[in-house]
Amino acid sequence: MDLQLLAALVLGIGAIVFVVLRTRLDAFIALLIAALLTGFVAGAPVTGVLDSIIEGFGSTMGAIGIVIGLGVGIGKILEVSGAADALARAFVRALGKGKEPWAMTGTGALVSIPVFCDSGYVIMNPLARSIARRKGSGYVTLALALGCGMTLTHHLVPPTPGPLGVAGILETNVGGMILAGLVVVLPLIPVVVIYAKWIGPKLEGQLAPAVREEVYGTAATRTGETVPAGSSGSADSPVEETPEEPPRRMKAWVAFLPLLVPLLLIVVNTVATAVDRNAQGVLSGDEYEPTALVGVLAFVGDPVVALLIGIVLAVYVLLPRRTTRGQVSEWLSQAAASAGLIILITGAGGAFGQVLRDTGVGDALATTIASWHIPGVLVPFLIATLVRLAQGSGTVAMITAASVTAPLVAGLGISPLAAAIACCAGSMVFSYFNDSYFWVVTRFTGLDGVAAIRGWSGITTAVWLGSLPMVLLAGAVL
Repeated sequence: MDLQLLAALVLGIGAIVFVVLRTRLDAFIALLIAALLTGFVAGAPVTGVLDSIIEGFGSTMGAIGIVIGLGVGIGKILEVSGAADALARAFVRALGKGKEPWAMTGTGALVSIPVFCDSGYVIMNPLARSIARRKGSGYVTLALALGCGMTLTHHLVPPTPGPLGVAGILETNVGGMILAGLVVVLPLIPVVVIYAKWIGPKLEGQLAPAVREEVYGTAATRTGETVPAGSSGSADSPVEETPEEPPRRMKAWVAFLPLLVPLLLIVVNTVATAVDRNAQGVLSGDEYEPTALVGVLAFVGDPVVALLIGIVLAVYVLLPRRTTRGQVSEWLSQAAASAGLIILITGAGGAFGQVLRDTGVGDALATTIASWHIPGVLVPFLIATLVRLAQGSGTVAMITAASVTAPLVAGLGISPLAAAIACCAGSMVFSYFNDSYFWVVTRFTGLDGVAAIRGWSGITTAVWLGSLPMVLLAGAVL
């Protein structure tokens, strides 16, 4: 690879890591600085670099910006309406006694599809505490299972903003991304449960005393076990603190509608279009005229239309009739505020990728990597892994990996969908001190120091490692 182009790429990625870790600036600014630096070092004219940044940002936002905004809006309504809580309790009831870690993992995976991990964990953690209090043990297992279940879909399944951004940058079908992401998530759920059940009892005795008191209502014994509050039946037994009730209780199927309907519409569109293309003998990339029925499905199954339907359902099905327009506007404004930076980061990632294309850095890197004796799908996986370890944010890691990979896809001999899955899976590795979600989970769980790393960093690394065979399979079959 030409040394000038190699230097451009190394300095660009290095700039992202340095700006995020060592300055007061965020990842949006870091990606734009990286795009400028890469273009200049690669020898592109100043105006050409700026044109590439504008083109890449605009095309990415046109593909995915509206979808991210609508997706986080649905998540906010699920949060404030109590629908997320209803789904969690339904999982616990359905799986039954003794299957609580499975219920917590499934709950986390489902709730985190539209709801950001950080807020979703805060909402669902009281349920994990309530179950542990009734059992008198097992809080660490449940808390880790819940948190890592959220990690799975947060990293792999749209309409979570990160995977949506990757799909936009790599120009892959969102419906296909949903299906492929779910296929990868399903075999990782047992990995989460097994690790949580293995490490949880080992760390139960290392709970922070304050958290132990909040969860169990009693002090810890010398062995780290607890006696459930009020188990003696005496009148002076400590009174259990019950989690705050949601604003409204509802049936689980009602709570699931605003999420299920859009996902089904998107997936049906993807499947129907693929079947129709095959029936007509039209190859991918060729001009294609859908039949009337498939055309209707393509319209309602477009991510923008599907999520628009979802947010209307959320507002009119989940919220009480007395809810005012002002309240809904305030909640959606809060959702937009939380999504704003993610949208900008996604657009800046698209800009960085466009610079890599236009300067020839991407082509040169693809040619070099093609000579290596590793499967092409491992390239985006390893890029995402390294960026995640360097700067902590899974979203920034997958967006950066997608930006670098976008110009390489053809040269690597993999599909955009396989590359997207690899970017997302690679970004799950070893969540630790430079990841904000690390602090959310470990503080609520009551773990610190080595115990926090063994519990949370360990479980995220376990699912990262468990995803590797699925990534290789995606590279082979997609």
